[in-house]
Amino acid sequence: MSTRPPKVRALQPADYLKKILTARVYDVAVESALEVAKNLSSRIHNTVLLKREDQQPVHSFKLRGAYNKMAHLTPEQLKKGVICASAGNHAQGVALGAKRLGTKAIIVMPTTTPSVKIEAVKALGGEVVLAGDSYSDAYTHALTLEKKNGMTFVHPFDDPDVIAGQGTIAMEMLRQHQGPLDAVFVAIGGGGLISGVANYIKAVRPEIKVIGVQMDDSSAMMQSVQKGKRVTLHDVGLFSDGTAVKLVGEETFRVSRNLVDSYITVDTDAVCAAIKDVFVDTRSIVEPAGALAVAAIKQYVAEHKTKGETYAAILCGANMNFDRLRFVAERAEVGEEREALFAVTIPEQPGSLRRFCELIGKLPSFGGSKSPRNVTEFNYRMSDQAKAHVFVGLTTGVKGESSKIASHFTKSGFDSIDLTHDELAKEHIRHMVGGHSSLAHEERILRFEFPERPGALMRFLLAMRPGWNISLFHYRNQGADYGRILMGLQVPRTDNKAFTAFLEGLGYPYVEETKNPAYRLFLQR
Repeated sequence: MSTRPPKVRALQPADYLKKILTARVYDVAVESALEVAKNLSSRIHNTVLLKREDQQPVHSFKLRGAYNKMAHLTPEQLKKGVICASAGNHAQGVALGAKRLGTKAIIVMPTTTPSVKIEAVKALGGEVVLAGDSYSDAYTHALTLEKKNGMTFVHPFDDPDVIAGQGTIAMEMLRQHQGPLDAVFVAIGGGGLISGVANYIKAVRPEIKVIGVQMDDSSAMMQSVQKGKRVTLHDVGLFSDGTAVKLVGEETFRVSRNLVDSYITVDTDAVCAAIKDVFVDTRSIVEPAGALAVAAIKQYVAEHKTKGETYAAILCGANMNFDRLRFVAERAEVGEEREALFAVTIPEQPGSLRRFCELIGKLPSFGGSKSPRNVTEFNYRMSDQAKAHVFVGLTTGVKGESSKIASHFTKSGFDSIDLTHDELAKEHIRHMVGGHSSLAHEERILRFEFPERPGALMRFLLAMRPGWNISLFHYRNQGADYGRILMGLQVPRTDNKAFTAFLEGLGYPYVEETKNPAYRLFLQR
């Protein structure tokens, strides 16, 4: 007779349906709204519904599963307390759930966790223990403390009760929207959210597609399903930290490979654009993981050319680090291809910059868009006697214009490289155009301000007198009311009086910075 323990039957959608219907989440969670994204829907010609999990008390769906797990513990287990490992949303969910149930919660977080997240957990009553440099280190230490103290470990995703708690999102969605629904798009980290959603939808309305979404640099679930076994990633991208999981759960992998219809990966720029889309429709800022589903819907529509369908996106979290907003704003326009970036080579001779600016002003629309084309960035530093290399950003009306604009520049006599999809250029090079110049003799440095309106920068460029050579130019549209330009001009000393008259005639506020120590250190030879 075999002494092996009997194999536990795998839970089926019907089992999960019962667990979801009886889940205890509303002691701490709210039934989040399901809203139409009117602007996005109009733009992509399909109805987009946003499930607003960013409205939860901890601004994330995570408290649903965490609380459902803890609510099913025995009084004896609750007396000993709960423990988890997390650096983000799960930590806050466990802390809030434990506070509601009157039990102790230890949250093990990596030593690298930002203080704002540590303080958020403490504010909810959680006891924070810092251990290791990564989630894996924190997880290992949490398991040690679990055994030592006899506490119950609350897994962030690989637990049927946690999965069932997350599944209540799908239950709400189908109750809130009983009309046609073609697909639900769900972000995947460890797989707890999509496992709960897929189980409920496939048990109740199996005709609705469930589409998983991952970052292109953190696609552990998609790779695991493709290979038929769980795959451990060596590294994961950290931009979407809420989904940066190297190894998905055993149960979540089993559920996903059986119930999820397909998978989509999106890149950082697409997610930044999606964060902006959500803001335009809701005036709320979601975290990168919270925008994955919206980015995937846009990509899905573009690939399948759909019209008149209805899609739902789960905005799974809004715990955005404030200091990340600058990066998101910088990349959102490129992600939507509303901005194109170029490296343009022009002859280093008087009048050539003016001719190039005139060419920009006369650029045709290559996609039928009638929107005015504006300069968003212009960086240049004199470095060669024969050629000048300029980094230029331009607004675009439709996707795919950048390569055609680059070709038009080249045909017009200005060699051009399309940098719109060049990661090095977008991350670093755009901020590094400049430096010392041995050619910039008799250089004067000035800061200008001018009203930020269509054509203002172009008029400014065209107003410059050809006789005074431009040796440095830096401009970037920062979304403010006034544009700010740093310009270097080679002006002979004998022209000082005429130059002063020229500056006063422009009518733009300016400050001369020729004696500024920062200029002398980093830009003056």
